[in-house]
Amino acid sequence: MPELSKQPPLDHETRLQESDHHSIKIWLRLLTCSSLIERRLRNELRQQFNTTLPRFDFLSQLERKPEGLTMGELSRRMMVSGGNISGIASQLVKEGLVDRSTVPDNRRTFIVKLTLEGRQLFAKMAAEHEKWIIDLLGHLKSDEVDDLMLQLKRIKQPIQDDSDL
Repeated sequence: MPELSKQPPLDHETRLQESDHHSIKIWLRLLTCSSLIERRLRNELRQQFNTTLPRFDFLSQLERKPEGLTMGELSRRMMVSGGNISGIASQLVKEGLVDRSTVPDNRRTFIVKLTLEGRQLFAKMAAEHEKWIIDLLGHLKSDEVDDLMLQLKRIKQPIQDDSDL
């Protein structure tokens, strides 16, 4: 069998051409970096905790608000549909990681809170998540981080301002 030459993995940047506008090149580089990081996090969460990134994000939102969040607020914060949130909540309730109850003055609105078991599990997951992120990005020097954060802020600001329209 002939030996195949090792090819770099395909990513969003493989579609770039020299003549592409610099904005397209930046967009595809950002998308590639984000996709690669997300893929690594998804794999680690699946392997070490038998969970998904959306479930981790769900628990993360609740960890920040010990008093709980409504299903609608979770949907807005995670930028996903209410149906997705409802499905995740149902799974986590069955596993004893969250409690879901109606709001006293509005029986159609549910509030979701972490249980003690949910807080303990999320603390372990968050500590590992932080290590994974540091492994992926920790090689950057302090001045590189400062420069990158400034440039990303310059990208984000006009986009964020336009999103309110």
